[in-house]
Amino acid sequence: MADLADLFPGFASHWLDAPCGRIFGRSKGQGAPLVLLHGYPQTHVMWHKIAAQLAEKFRVIVLDLRGYGWSSAPASQKGEGYTKRVMAEDIIAALDQLGIARFSVVGHDRGGRVGYRLALDHKGRVDKLAVVDIVPTYEMWARMDAARAMQAYHWLFLAQPEPMPENLIGKSPTEYLDHTLASWTASGDLKSFDPRALNHYRASFNDPTRIHAACEDYRAGATLDHDYDAKDLAAGNKIIVPLLALWGETGIAAKAPQGTPSPLDLWRKWGTQVQGTALKGGHFLPEENPDATLEALMGFL
Repeated sequence: MADLADLFPGFASHWLDAPCGRIFGRSKGQGAPLVLLHGYPQTHVMWHKIAAQLAEKFRVIVLDLRGYGWSSAPASQKGEGYTKRVMAEDIIAALDQLGIARFSVVGHDRGGRVGYRLALDHKGRVDKLAVVDIVPTYEMWARMDAARAMQAYHWLFLAQPEPMPENLIGKSPTEYLDHTLASWTASGDLKSFDPRALNHYRASFNDPTRIHAACEDYRAGATLDHDYDAKDLAAGNKIIVPLLALWGETGIAAKAPQGTPSPLDLWRKWGTQVQGTALKGGHFLPEENPDATLEALMGFL
């Protein structure tokens, strides 16, 4: 991977010990700590269009989740190694090594799920939480009718037992990745992605251990993550820090079955201080519409 472009000039690089093995991260800035967490099927590089501007105000820490990018990909069989709870414990361990006790989190896609698990499981550590183009895992499964299953087919496909999805993706990983990225944008193509960033995503996604890790991530989402959410909902365990929900006008969160509450209404079930809005774009707002995403985040943070 030495030939991959550095899209974070001036950022320090970190290899941080964590329960998964090692978490890779980049950091820059002197302000209040702000953690950026990516989603599927990307890496920390997805923040490259807005990280430097955020670092002018905050101490920005950009991390690869376990199983993605340059972080360790521990063995797992039925999702147990890729629950958002254990992913959140990786983040806590990494930040402990950086001497960071309290921080805000911005999470896109799977990173948003790790973010809200951090807020639920590690009260006192998170100051503010922003989630980008998701609704809670429990709410996705509760509304998974035929139309939703067609829109979010990957939730069902990737969660199938090993090794079926791994084998199918592994036969043509770059084509699968490019199709996934393009199909979740508002424009239906790859024009929103910097070619140098695409090289990072493709390099990671061509590793069979990371294809497997991503499938385990979704297997966890269909089972253990759902059950953790259900227990929190039943117990009235809410996100008590300020929460901002952003979603694309044509993103995954917006493409819900008719009659489904809006993403903002769904998040209000889970938090006590919730605000949010739709932005022009699809699923990948930090790359499709970085200016509006940055403005919304700066206003909230």
